Amino acid sequence: MRVEGHPLEPHTFVVANHTSWLDILILGGFAGTAFVSKSEVQRTALIGWLADQNRTLYIDRAERGDAHRQVQRVAEALAHPQPIAVFPEGTTGDGRHLLPFRSTLLEAVAPPPQGAQVRPVAIDYGDHADVVGWHSGEAGLANVKRVLGHRGAMDVFVRLLHPLPPSADRKALARHARQVIAAALSSVREPTSL
Repeated sequence: MRVEGHPLEPHTFVVANHTSWLDILILGGFAGTAFVSKSEVQRTALIGWLADQNRTLYIDRAERGDAHRQVQRVAEALAHPQPIAVFPEGTTGDGRHLLPFRSTLLEAVAPPPQGAQVRPVAIDYGDHADVVGWHSGEAGLANVKRVLGHRGAMDVFVRLLHPLPPSADRKALARHARQVIAAALSSVREPTSL
């Protein structure tokens, strides 16, 4: 793993791309981030227990009418110095394309609370994106077997990008974060405009 950029500061809201379950181990391992996760993770044997050890904040996606409360909980979590990370794509991808960024939880940092900042982070698997990418429809066990069965080392670049300027517009924050993350990923094939 190679980390580029200035270290994360306390009270940082991390916005990152999501390619693999490895992303959680990487961000949690080097930066000690807590995570915003879907509530199903909490009910998964062993994984739920591990997530609990790192102050994971669980969000019930079925409770769409409770978005205000979910945003409030994220804002409250930022009062703790431990950085908290969200994957606004909402799921993992194939490693070659970024999914649209959902902006709902970015409401908690639009604008950021006093002393907090929003940091986009690009997790780049480069030539190994196809190996680690966990795309829609692939069974979790099949992905784990492929990743763990890969021979040789796999480089991953974690690019800690500059904090985003404060904004009261969560959708603009999501667009800006997606744009700078896409530009920092060597593995992403973004469509070109004509």
